[in-house]
Amino acid sequence: MSTFVSGYTYAHSVTFVTDKMLMAIKEIIRCSGLSPEKLTSSWKVLQRGINTWLNSRDLETVVLEVYNPKTDALIGAWDFDIFYGAAGDCAMWVNTDDIKYHILKAGQWPSDCDYRIVLCTKSGRPDVEGFRGTTLRSRDGFVRQSIGTTIDGNGLGAGTAYWRAVK
Repeated sequence: MSTFVSGYTYAHSVTFVTDKMLMAIKEIIRCSGLSPEKLTSSWKVLQRGINTWLNSRDLETVVLEVYNPKTDALIGAWDFDIFYGAAGDCAMWVNTDDIKYHILKAGQWPSDCDYRIVLCTKSGRPDVEGFRGTTLRSRDGFVRQSIGTTIDGNGLGAGTAYWRAVK
């Protein structure tokens, strides 16, 4: 006779999704021709915000906005839409190949672009040190290309999409 015990905690999923999302954003930045230095210098603050708001289920979307620093105009963006409570099979995975394929498809940005990471939350969410209110740049003239689910943390996941200029 054998006994098998399986344990799952939401905290494991939160940590997994947070880490994989930040790593995917770093890869997007690096492979798109920009320096990840700004991201790495704010890593702990972003990690704290994402963890806090995933735990409270207040995080809706993590956005990477790339913009022209001279005009403040949007150049492109990537969205990580959060999914809570999806039926999981106890698997935790990230589809880096699909993300990398779409990074190549979206193309590189001019090296003089700047970027920021915005955490979009529900109203009434708890405050997290290092975050303040902001507004996303206009998406006029852009079209959203959905990749689908790219991160699954056993019922907590993220769907990914990128915004490209309409030509």
